[in-house]
Amino acid sequence: MKNNSAKQNNAAHLMKHTTWWWLSAALSTVLIFVLISFWVHMNKYEVEPTQLVNEQATNDYLKNNWEDRLNGDTNAEQTIKIKTGIFIQSLQFFNSSEVNLSGYIWQRYKDGVHDAIKPGPSELGFILPEQVNSGSDIEPREVYRVRNGNEEVIGWYFEATLRQPFDYSLYPFDHKTVWVRMWPKGFSQNIVLVPDFDAYKSTGLSDIFGIEENIVLGTWERKNTYFDYRLSNYDTDFGIANYMGQEGFPELHYNFVVKRKFENAFIVYLLPLFLVAALLFAALLTVSEKDDLSSRLGFNTSGFIGASSALFFVVMLAHIQLREQFAGTSIVYIEYFYILMYALLVLATANTYLFSIRAKRWGKLILYNDNIIPKVAYWPVVLGCLILITWLIM
Repeated sequence: MKNNSAKQNNAAHLMKHTTWWWLSAALSTVLIFVLISFWVHMNKYEVEPTQLVNEQATNDYLKNNWEDRLNGDTNAEQTIKIKTGIFIQSLQFFNSSEVNLSGYIWQRYKDGVHDAIKPGPSELGFILPEQVNSGSDIEPREVYRVRNGNEEVIGWYFEATLRQPFDYSLYPFDHKTVWVRMWPKGFSQNIVLVPDFDAYKSTGLSDIFGIEENIVLGTWERKNTYFDYRLSNYDTDFGIANYMGQEGFPELHYNFVVKRKFENAFIVYLLPLFLVAALLFAALLTVSEKDDLSSRLGFNTSGFIGASSALFFVVMLAHIQLREQFAGTSIVYIEYFYILMYALLVLATANTYLFSIRAKRWGKLILYNDNIIPKVAYWPVVLGCLILITWLIM
């Protein structure tokens, strides 16, 4: 009778133990799908509503945001529009805030309209106000000047390093909008640069134009290109009396959107982090008060602390390598995974130590059923924290 009762108790205990693990596995599976759905949403790119798709959209924008404002100004000069196009041949990110570009910029000057402002052979018709001197940049130079009917098209080759405030907060699910802001050479006059849509095959919302099709982008991929205007807002008139561009002046921007290839960041940063989490979980499974199980698994508190220390240094070195890429920026999304990993290492070590000394205060939680609660709760807690972090960042 006693043997039968003991067998029944062991069977009930094993069934209860198995139920705990099945619940943990089911909950973890659901959380994995939720996390992946969040990542898919973060990885999407949404078309910017400000893009200009054709000449009519450009004229409507300028009329509503610039020309109508000048109707009541008797001293305002008539707006002169210069069609301007751009073609990017190469792109390279120097660091987290600088990007190097090379390509061509051209402008169309009509006879009788632009005669007074048409640049000479050694002059430029544009300014790149965000250009910084990297030491290797080539000064823009004229490469062609051709006549098409009643207009002359002038093209320049340029190479420029632009400094821009890129947002890396969603790394590795981020995308970058690199823009080329262009001013007219005579920016003290009422001259507005307008996109030369006729020079491109198609300029729709989802069309990619003005950039080399086979451009080498490394860990990036092309997503979109477009023209738009951004209204100026300066606290100076640059010493020019009645300067028109101080406030609300439409500055032409050519934008191209590049999206990070998630696979590269996943292999370099996320995959090792998940492997460390799996190793920590495996170490946690060795925690047991049963002598036969402890001897087979080789569990001891000092060994667990040593393993946790080794994993800590692995995580710390990878974190330092990641942080060096984004020096001067705020915490990026993936860094919260490292912070979570630090917390898991501390909590797992504390759990093992308290289990070893049979701490009375935490006895019910830690000692229950041979430390089963921390073990089965490990992955649901980890995945739940990742989902919470992702939800707060999105």
